[in-house]
Amino acid sequence: MNNNLMRKNRIRAKISGTKNRPRASIFRSNKHIYVQLIDDVNAKTILSASDVEMDNHGKNVKMSEEIGRLLADKCKKSNIKEIVFDRNGKKYHGRIEALAKSARNSGLKF
Repeated sequence: MNNNLMRKNRIRAKISGTKNRPRASIFRSNKHIYVQLIDDVNAKTILSASDVEMDNHGKNVKMSEEIGRLLADKCKKSNIKEIVFDRNGKKYHGRIEALAKSARNSGLKF
């Protein structure tokens, strides 16, 4: 088992999302970044945001900041104020950190 998978399993065992406070699961590839808000009780995805939805594509930190703002805007429209942050085994650094800080600055509570 590699380090990312062990870290992912350790984190995922401790956190769970509900309808009122969904789990924000982040998937980061080399080219894109995706975020899903998941209700683990009902096993449903509430909403999602990714850089594929945006007009200008990129893989840098600025694009992640825009995705964080987009996520916060979608949450406001869906009346979601708090989330549980799941970094999916990745280190809290770079694009993951930029997305989280941007979502917090836009009014989302973790």
